[in-house]
Amino acid sequence: MKTVETQFFTYDALTLQSGVRFGPVTLAYETYGTLNEKRDNAILLFHALTGSQHAAGVNPAVPGIGERWNAECQNGWWSDYLGPAKVVDTNRFFVICINYFGGCYGSTGPSSINPATGKPYGGKFPRIHFSDIVDSQLPLLKHLRIEKLHAVIGASLGGMLLANLAARYPHITDRLIAIACGIEPTTLIRAHNIEQILAIENDPHFCNGDYYDGEPPVRGLALARMISHKTFVSLDFIEERAKNRWEQEYDEFSWYKVRTPLESYILHQGRKLVRRFDANTYLQLIAAWSDYHLLRDTGAPDYVTLFKNCRHQRYTLFTIDDDYCFYPEEQEYYRKKLEEGRVPVKHITVHSNKGHDSFLLEPHLYEQAIREALNS
Repeated sequence: MKTVETQFFTYDALTLQSGVRFGPVTLAYETYGTLNEKRDNAILLFHALTGSQHAAGVNPAVPGIGERWNAECQNGWWSDYLGPAKVVDTNRFFVICINYFGGCYGSTGPSSINPATGKPYGGKFPRIHFSDIVDSQLPLLKHLRIEKLHAVIGASLGGMLLANLAARYPHITDRLIAIACGIEPTTLIRAHNIEQILAIENDPHFCNGDYYDGEPPVRGLALARMISHKTFVSLDFIEERAKNRWEQEYDEFSWYKVRTPLESYILHQGRKLVRRFDANTYLQLIAAWSDYHLLRDTGAPDYVTLFKNCRHQRYTLFTIDDDYCFYPEEQEYYRKKLEEGRVPVKHITVHSNKGHDSFLLEPHLYEQAIREALNS
């Protein structure tokens, strides 16, 4: 695979949804393909919760990230989709993927150094919302002199950011490809998220987010990931993976002893994340997810009013039928609200036994519809 490098863009300040003026802001991003002379072939790609700017190819290191950029990060998370002659053809399109503001892979976030103190922001980093993440990316598009995007693609949490961008800045693109996402957090998601927040907050090493000079809250973050992981792949798929990949995990219990491949597998998934992700970033993103509400974020009284300025857009909306993170009912609700607002939408159900992570693992199930959407 082709080797790529992360690029960085820094600007003075960003006004957050809370009214706080924060800066400076650095964004870590990668691009694939070539921006044409008309600058109208750009696609913005939003990554998932613990994803990064590195969507395709091989990136052996990112400056300033250190050991967090480990082998799991080095191969692009959408390499099967993105490249010359692939689903998103970089012979035709210029693709931009940006690590989120608040992130931990080079964009300004809690683990970044506060220039005023010379120490990481830690728990003093401001609370962010999805609108802040979206707004943080607009100066980079302006810097690249891109006034209108050919398309925006987002899956999972990235699909919710896509919806925010499309509703708040409706003329930025005509084509939206939203995969396995929703426009409101469900009761189940909010319950899962508060469990994960509590897991991290209760770790004795959390120290209100100011843990960078000492031991990080690895147990809390691992437990948070264990809570969420069972929603990312189907339970049958978890059982099959555990059965075929037995690796004994060490016990960290005083009474209970790990006895089964399933228990070892779930522990492994939690511990795997802590080696490559920051607990403060995780908290920021899942808290923003729980707070997300498209009507409140736009100030619209209802979805018909909200989508009134979006009728020129064309949505391709994917449902994964075995998704336990964003249930099919969420996309059906999304489709219904778009249609009530008279926004054209093509709704596709993907049949997969791999659950929510199907969008990462099975490009052949999405290829035709994505190509059609980009060529429409």
